[in-house]
Amino acid sequence: MPRTSLLLLLLLALTGCGTPLPPERADYAGLWRTADTRLLITPQGRVEYVHRRANGLQKSIKAPLKRFDGDGFVVGLGPISTTFVVSRRPQRGTDGRWTMTVDGVEYVRED
Repeated sequence: MPRTSLLLLLLLALTGCGTPLPPERADYAGLWRTADTRLLITPQGRVEYVHRRANGLQKSIKAPLKRFDGDGFVVGLGPISTTFVVSRRPQRGTDGRWTMTVDGVEYVRED
């Protein structure tokens, strides 16, 4: 097998590997949204983040969960990582909606 194919297979295998959410963090799982951002966290530890800017550009990340750091979490592959700072953990409001504050922005979970 050529080196390029082997490297590609290794990268594909790594992208599927994440740290599953521990039971005490199960409420982090779900599709979280703001007006211009989508944050998906799966119970298996996969994170997908898409932020659409006003100028039409977007920032996106699709990577496995590496670890929790306090209430926040770190995603990435190898030495490349991104930290999401959670200042308010997921909580259900009196209206039944789940909210979480990440990087200073309040997200609402879709059920």
